[in-house]
Amino acid sequence: MSLTRTPAPAPRPRTPLDDAPVLLDPAAVADLRGRVHGPVYVAGDEGLAAEVAAWNLAVTHTPAVAVGATCAADVAAAVSFATAQGLPVAVQATGHGPVRNADGALVVTTRRMQGVGVDPVRRTARVEAGVKWQKVVAAAAEHGLIGLCGSSSDVGVVGYTLGGGMGSLGRRHGFAADAVVSVEMVTADGVLRTVRADTEPELFWAVRGGKGNFGVVTALEFELFPVPALVAGGLFFAGRDAAAVLHAYRTWAPTLPEEVGTSIAVLRLPPLEELPPPLRGQTVVHLRYVYAGEDPALGAALVAPMESAGEVLLGGVGPVPPTALDAVHMDPTDPMPAWEKGMLLADLPAEAVDAFLAAAGPDVQVPLVMAEIRQMGGALARPARVPDAVPGRDAAWSVFVIGPMVPELAEVVPAVGRGVLAALAPWAAPGGMVNFLGDVSGPDEVLAAWSPEAAERLLAVKRAVDPGDVFSTGYALRARRG
Repeated sequence: MSLTRTPAPAPRPRTPLDDAPVLLDPAAVADLRGRVHGPVYVAGDEGLAAEVAAWNLAVTHTPAVAVGATCAADVAAAVSFATAQGLPVAVQATGHGPVRNADGALVVTTRRMQGVGVDPVRRTARVEAGVKWQKVVAAAAEHGLIGLCGSSSDVGVVGYTLGGGMGSLGRRHGFAADAVVSVEMVTADGVLRTVRADTEPELFWAVRGGKGNFGVVTALEFELFPVPALVAGGLFFAGRDAAAVLHAYRTWAPTLPEEVGTSIAVLRLPPLEELPPPLRGQTVVHLRYVYAGEDPALGAALVAPMESAGEVLLGGVGPVPPTALDAVHMDPTDPMPAWEKGMLLADLPAEAVDAFLAAAGPDVQVPLVMAEIRQMGGALARPARVPDAVPGRDAAWSVFVIGPMVPELAEVVPAVGRGVLAALAPWAAPGGMVNFLGDVSGPDEVLAAWSPEAAERLLAVKRAVDPGDVFSTGYALRARRG
């Protein structure tokens, strides 16, 4: 193993689960404020809540300290302060992921770090930690290039990518993490490192798929790809035709070439005036389709068999620029409280579709906003050119459920969502996608996303670079077991 071992920081007097108040050294806080270009808040300060507010309103952070980082030096100063004060460290860009409250921790917010640079000759982009995909997509499109973004360009690049990153172009080009060239990150010793395959191969392997377990990533450099003929869109089918549409989908999708990415979802739409009348207040089935190949006529023809699978209420498929791909999934952009969780499937036989419909279909009264089946395979099933820790490559499909985490449904939604996944357990594939883990019980459930061999390798890296579990929030692994 090639790793630079990080000296263990001073033993931490508390963990995120401790109830005792955090007592900070006022002189140390004043020194931190003098060294950081962005704002520094401590518990009780006006502005702290706004600084750490997450997109997912179900999560309310109550940290001991929040640092609004503007650059890598700010991050390094924050991590050094945290280890000296015995605080765990959490990081947040947009807060889309449903993580637990970083209570008593130091939270580094990176949304002010907005640098984006595109090298059209090398076909790469360097992106700082707070950047959302929409900024990268627009910058790359000016040069006829595209990055491996997900279903929503409103999501932060770094968290999405380091959790794997499975988007509509994944079956052609692989996971977003597979395209990463280098990672700039601050580890538990407060040192800023540039991590590449030729400098720190084990850490480079681990952080691409292992997410925030090894430090605070301040910037990524990753490959961009020439923009092919994008033919994309979606079809909304009447809910009463759900069975016919989903059964047609399970036989049609496996016939598609790798240039096509698809998913299908049962959506329960609210009665909002901004929704088109055919969809307003309805439960519908939404087919999502992206062709990223060289023949637009073929891209349009491939979707034709699904157009007659049921009554189409709205939608269509046609040529689109990269900047319009959000229209395929139409993910919400306004903050909302949400519970979510996913799983992987090895197969999708007729019995699995029936089980999915019985648990989440339009005929069932469940408080879920969406239950989705997404096609995998293609480049997603192949090892990365430079191996990484992204799990789930053996799966054929992923399933994802999301519901409103409002107070009156706080117990019901998780129970119903887990029930949907349990109904599909007979067809489950091993492991899980880190970005789709959702609500987890603790480090052991996170670790189960990987094979036993990959899990032990990740833990070895964790012990080498974060032996004191400074990074112990969110989807955290623990260097110290037990």
